Amino acid sequence: MKLKELNQTGIKIPSIGMGTWGIGGGLTPDYSKDEEFIQLLITGLKLGLTLIDTAEMYGAGHTEELVGEAIKNFPREKIFIITKVLPENLRFKDLIKAAEQSLKRLKTPYIDLYLIHAPNPKIPLKESMEAMEKLKEEGLIKFIGVSNFKVVQMEEAQKYLKNSYLVANQVEYNLFYRRIERDILPYCEKRNITVIAYSPLARGLIPKDEFIQKVALKYNKTASQLALNWLIKKPKVIAIPKSSKVERLKEFIGATDWELSKEDEEKILKYVILRYN
Repeated sequence: MKLKELNQTGIKIPSIGMGTWGIGGGLTPDYSKDEEFIQLLITGLKLGLTLIDTAEMYGAGHTEELVGEAIKNFPREKIFIITKVLPENLRFKDLIKAAEQSLKRLKTPYIDLYLIHAPNPKIPLKESMEAMEKLKEEGLIKFIGVSNFKVVQMEEAQKYLKNSYLVANQVEYNLFYRRIERDILPYCEKRNITVIAYSPLARGLIPKDEFIQKVALKYNKTASQLALNWLIKKPKVIAIPKSSKVERLKEFIGATDWELSKEDEEKILKYVILRYN
């Protein structure tokens, strides 16, 4: 697995991790496939997908519980856990409590990277960032990040951090949705902020695209592998695809051992502009 430095922390993390939305439920818990999902996560970890992204929102906390079960027999320092606090929990005391509850569900003494899931204009960002920094000072989280933040919101969040800095912004980014290239990606690249790309396969649209499939076949790869390869080729970008099948996890691993040519990349981007924009 190709590793990348998280911001300028000296910490190396996998360029492809495991997303967990829908594992253990959507907005409510689903216990029907618990053992299957735990084994899926364990297999992914064994394959080298040692970065797991989750959130208190997923399965109303149950997804975190499944992650906690999956990681319990692995050396904690070998796994990088990202989780996110809901926008409605961004008051100081609520945020602290949310983090403590996530830690309990994850059965871990610390969260590697804690993200604000999305901005909440009704709650002062200053209050939220003070709580995040408090958690970091107490060792409950190692790094602070955000999700779905615009440039102006990232700048404001950083302004309120006294002894820390934002290391990541998790945003939607894929071949078919490149809006962050206008401002967020250049901003993050300039400041060494890691971009965590969610929905890297455009919610299943990319794997089905015949043109992308055709180009990928030239490299003896799948459309999914091509799409992930294109993302992680960018120095500050990592991707968190999600799948409920082991075969797909193995497929994701195959996105890291080759490189798309500049010529083919240009062909693909021209096609995408004509077809999807």
